[in-house]
Amino acid sequence: MGDQSAIEWTDATWNPVTGCTKISPGCKHCYAERLAARLQAMGNPRYRNGFKLTLHPDQLTLPLRWREPRHIFVNSMSDLFHEDVPEDFISRAFDVMAQAHWHVFQVLTKRAGRLAELAPRLPWPSNVWQGVSVENARYTSRVADLVKVPAAVRFLSVEPLLGPITHLPLDGIDWVIVGGESGPDHRPIQPDWVRAIRDQCAETGVAFFFKQWGGRTPKSGGRTFEGREWSAMPASSRRSMAGAGT
Repeated sequence: MGDQSAIEWTDATWNPVTGCTKISPGCKHCYAERLAARLQAMGNPRYRNGFKLTLHPDQLTLPLRWREPRHIFVNSMSDLFHEDVPEDFISRAFDVMAQAHWHVFQVLTKRAGRLAELAPRLPWPSNVWQGVSVENARYTSRVADLVKVPAAVRFLSVEPLLGPITHLPLDGIDWVIVGGESGPDHRPIQPDWVRAIRDQCAETGVAFFFKQWGGRTPKSGGRTFEGREWSAMPASSRRSMAGAGT
């Protein structure tokens, strides 16, 4: 269930939870919802409930069986901090991440308020990175909740980027991922929007990763911006993987 991933900034996905509900404009054309519908139609038992939020307790220990160190995107098909995921289940997931110290776990949420509420009660080992999604200027407020979290790496996923963000709060942020939307009804991204964020990252020394232009498919527009690919990772990524054991 996700031991390899085509997502450019990670190596694998781990989904102890599947399904979600929409809370902001970035959710409108959710890729995970489309994929869940296809998997349900194919008879995949993990998606028997379609995109209804479903816990998979038997998947919690999966990363412990992956012995080769890798970057793991947590809940690519859901949101670990969804209001219907019990706190105990979230704690168990974090305990597994702490045990699997040879991996780097990349946790991403739109529920920044719940993240900030639960963070003091969760372990934050150095191999757990925490991020929030920011799709336009209206949702930069999520960053204020993120910087309260004692994660070794804090990151922003500005994908899909749906409008200009002239001031992206970057104090306490280590990494920014920017990308355009993909799918049949994708909303186009503008080069000036990307440039503004890239320049803010350059001015503040924050690692900048341009994931995709988007289009009909994630690969439709490629990922070259101003004649090159932008694939910076936070400095602790190199440190974490270099020191990982097996």
